[in-house]
Amino acid sequence: MREIVLDTETTGFYHNGGDRIVEIGCVELINHVATGKVYHQQINPEREMPEAAYKVHGLSTELLSSKPKFAEIVDDFLAFIGNDKLVIHNASFDMNFLNAEFKRAGYKEIPMERAIDTLAIARKKFPGMKNNLDVLCQRFKIDNSTRTKHGALLDSELLSEVYLELLGGREFNFLQNKNDLLKNNEIKSTDKKYRIPRPHAPKEHELAEHNEFMQKIIKPIWFE
Repeated sequence: MREIVLDTETTGFYHNGGDRIVEIGCVELINHVATGKVYHQQINPEREMPEAAYKVHGLSTELLSSKPKFAEIVDDFLAFIGNDKLVIHNASFDMNFLNAEFKRAGYKEIPMERAIDTLAIARKKFPGMKNNLDVLCQRFKIDNSTRTKHGALLDSELLSEVYLELLGGREFNFLQNKNDLLKNNEIKSTDKKYRIPRPHAPKEHELAEHNEFMQKIIKPIWFE
């Protein structure tokens, strides 16, 4: 089973108000395990970077001015994600931005049903608690010390670990792998061979020695 953990960075909060995607990060999972295959692309948003957004991810207008536009990378991005499920934290935010970019570039939108929202899973598992990525990393003891700023690829890598924990952690992954082995008949049952019990009747001299020993025991505890 292939899934893509995905994160984006943007110029702001409003996909329908002029804000654009400036970075995409993706991590490939096979049976919930990261394969090491990733997609990472910084994007020219064709507009100025607001100061508030720059403080979040550190991507400046000057830096992004030399990067390709979304329409120039869309085919490579779509080739990487294929038709597989997209694992996203607060999925509606990223999906709305992606679909706005697809529409702008003349491509079909991705249906929301393809997204697995880890924020919704976390809220169901930890109701009434904070469930942002940093908090979840701390809760699951995932090292996020390098996350001094938001970054699409780093956040996707952290989210891939959080996603596994939300599904049940290492135990869940072990059971999944075990089920895969069973399906592939790599674990097979074998018929046990039992030997005929050997006789262990005591000999006469052994019984005599035992009775002699028992006579020496005063007030044995098994008679109390």
